Order: sequence, then structure tokens, then C-alpha cells
Amino acid sequence: MPAATAEAGGTKLTHGQATAKLRSAGLTWSSSGNCSDRNRKTCTSFSRINSGTVDGIITFKRASGCKVNITGGTETGHSRGTYSHWNGYKVDITPTTCVSRYIKREFTYAGKRGDGAAMYRSSAGNVYANEGNHWDITYK
Repeated sequence: MPAATAEAGGTKLTHGQATAKLRSAGLTWSSSGNCSDRNRKTCTSFSRINSGTVDGIITFKRASGCKVNITGGTETGHSRGTYSHWNGYKVDITPTTCVSRYIKREFTYAGKRGDGAAMYRSSAGNVYANEGNHWDITYK
């Protein structure tokens, strides 16, 4: 099975546009607050997410064959920076056995981030960081 690759960027999507694409590809999402308000950190929002980020996680799901549940999108409460959740470049996903095995098997170990999270890099340059209770994925 080929490794998942996709380039981020593209256009900014509304929450509705993103959820329609994700739903049609068989992905799920959840939030601790049961909401989608971008300005509440307990929500999972896709407002202003990059179309390339959505395409990237869909590509990951198809290539891995794993069930993928998104637990973090563009909502407030994440670290800042150019390639941040807020700017539409990141999603967090549930670390199932299938997801974790695929990432560790298909991508190159890239060391530890400043916070200690183990990082894996795809051939496209996307970074998958294991934060314990979720995978933090950056689509560049």
C-alpha cells in the first residue's frame, strides 16, 4: 500500500464544505464540547481549514485503510505559528492501533519535537507527531 501524501494549501473551506468532503470519504470527527465553534477550544471546527489539509487526511485514510476520527481542527486553543491549527494546516486524530502502526511503518522517524513528541515525516514533508492521546498532523 503506498504511503499517504498530499500538499496542503489550496483554498480556505467553510466548516460545512469541509465536513461534506470528510463525511463523503468516510471520516468521522468528535469534540469534547460536542460543538464546532472555532472560538471555543472544546469544539472541533473546520472553519478556514485549507482544502489541502482536508485532501491530505482523506488521502491518509484511503492509503492506510484505517478508520480516522478527527479530534482537532482549526479551533482556538492550539499552539500558534505559520503552520498551525488556526491557520488551517493541522488536524489531530485518534491514535488507533491501525493509525499508529501505519504511520510508524510508512513514514520516516524524524526525532523528537521540543515537547518530546516523536515525529514521523512522509515523503511529501507532512509531519505526524505522537502527542500520546492524539496524532498531531501538519500538512504543508
